[in-house]
Amino acid sequence: MTKRRHRPGDPNDWQRRQLAELRTLADEHFGEVRMPGRPRTTPGGHVAVTVHLRTADIAHSPGGLRLADTEEFLLVLPPEPLAPPEVLTLDYRFAGAPHVLQGNRLCLYLDPAREWDPWAGITPVVNRLWQWLTDAAAGKFDADTALYHAVGGVLHSTPGTPTVVVREPVAPGRAAVSWLTPRTIHRLDLTSRPQDDGSHRTPVLTLDRSLPLGAGDTLADLLASLDRAPAATPRPETEPGPVARALLTALAASALRNPEGTAQHFVLAVPHPATPRSPLFLLAGRLPSGPSDLLRRLADRVTPRHLNNLPAELSGAAIEWCYLSDERPAVTIRRDAHRPVRAFEGLHVHVWGCGGIGSWAAELMVRAGVSRLTLSDFARVTGGLLVRQNYAEEQIGMPKAHALAQRLAGIRDDVAIDVAPQPPSPELLEAADHADLVLDATVSVSVGRFLDQLAQRPQCRAVLAQLAVDTRSASLGILTLVAPGTASVPSVVDQTVGRRVLAAPDLEPYHCLWTEPAPGDELRPVRGCSVPTFHGSAADLMATTAALVNLLGVQMRHPVSGTHLCAQPHTGVDPAHRFIAHEESARQGG
Repeated sequence: MTKRRHRPGDPNDWQRRQLAELRTLADEHFGEVRMPGRPRTTPGGHVAVTVHLRTADIAHSPGGLRLADTEEFLLVLPPEPLAPPEVLTLDYRFAGAPHVLQGNRLCLYLDPAREWDPWAGITPVVNRLWQWLTDAAAGKFDADTALYHAVGGVLHSTPGTPTVVVREPVAPGRAAVSWLTPRTIHRLDLTSRPQDDGSHRTPVLTLDRSLPLGAGDTLADLLASLDRAPAATPRPETEPGPVARALLTALAASALRNPEGTAQHFVLAVPHPATPRSPLFLLAGRLPSGPSDLLRRLADRVTPRHLNNLPAELSGAAIEWCYLSDERPAVTIRRDAHRPVRAFEGLHVHVWGCGGIGSWAAELMVRAGVSRLTLSDFARVTGGLLVRQNYAEEQIGMPKAHALAQRLAGIRDDVAIDVAPQPPSPELLEAADHADLVLDATVSVSVGRFLDQLAQRPQCRAVLAQLAVDTRSASLGILTLVAPGTASVPSVVDQTVGRRVLAAPDLEPYHCLWTEPAPGDELRPVRGCSVPTFHGSAADLMATTAALVNLLGVQMRHPVSGTHLCAQPHTGVDPAHRFIAHEESARQGG
């Protein structure tokens, strides 16, 4: 048998298999599924085939999508099976409905990475289309959660453009002025006031309706979309409407005040079609520097508010869409919103000891949202520490607290980080009076005694916590916590709990946390008279510290004095977690 040679313009093997299965499906469900006409191959290698589905029997509910007795679709098979086929309607009747992209593409796969199986064949695609139509007619789609629903359901992003970060509320008004400030070559921050001399004026235009067909690729497309009827088929506009003129005027006015040779950015604030009172969806774009300079010259000759029509020389100007990171609290839900570490949000935390435990704990708390972090540790970063502590090569030689402060400042720019003297500095006695949490990760006897002094201050309001790991593996963790108002100091809590643990046979794996290290439990990192240190890798320290920080987060909302013990899964220790309440707390019902 001679193997068929693939010719340019023919479907490839994968596409032919899908088409053959589709024909079989149509034969088996005659009258329900039809394939009129022949498949067509596009220059890009996609294969498009028309499919008719009989939808007369699909039930309609109030608020659902109205279907004809027979609906016609264009099924587009990509050249590679990694992406799912697209399903398009041949008109724009469904524009503005949930999960309809750019007016005529049905969103069958919300998350293709998890939902699309390239080897399952075409039958699941048709079944998914059928289910989509059934749910749409029944009004089962949640319009409020439809992906990017306000601007045609698709992400507008041009390769090579920077990301625009928005954290402030958007100023009200049809055409407000904000400012974009470059932070890096990849990032611009949108703010209500200029941040420095590099800030550029940026108009923010608030629309009165959504853009179900998207915003286009050129300035002419964009202006036409702003005043187009919601379900209209795309068509060229001969004269801008009032919204388009407002944007054109705002662009010209801002470009005139920004430096020559710079791109002119703008932001559109678009209402959601189903929930107009929800936060406006933000879309950021820019005119490249060439068209922006042309707009400046035109605005220099004609007052921007008199620039009512799009000049012919700008009609084909491309719009470059910027990825927009919308971090406004009204829009974004934190990924850790319901996790234990959220208890640290807005707190002032002291971290004493910035080594294997403190350096990781400090980062976890910064990411969790502490408002202020005070670091205390004047040991230096050395190269040998990098295998287990949260530092980088370029920080070798720096004091740990300063190096860690530098590192953490790169994670969040809205957290206050300061470096305090090392305990037992007298000025740190006030830490318990004004901080919310004092965390001792030093494994130092003198610092522990200093923590006892803090606990005895009458005005002490801070939760006092000590974190440590075992010397042999750094895979067993201990968290000793003293709540405000506890009569016992941290060292007493530790000793009291320690006696109970040492007397408990089922807690024998944790006995090492209260006994002197056995020979071989510690290591000397260099030959000679070097200070013994602990074993353990970065993975050990990170994992054990993270477990302890989570346990501390659980306690922070309703602190109870006592000790948590925990073990990493790979240790095989049972129990993997145990909390022993301090006897005083237990007597009080804690």
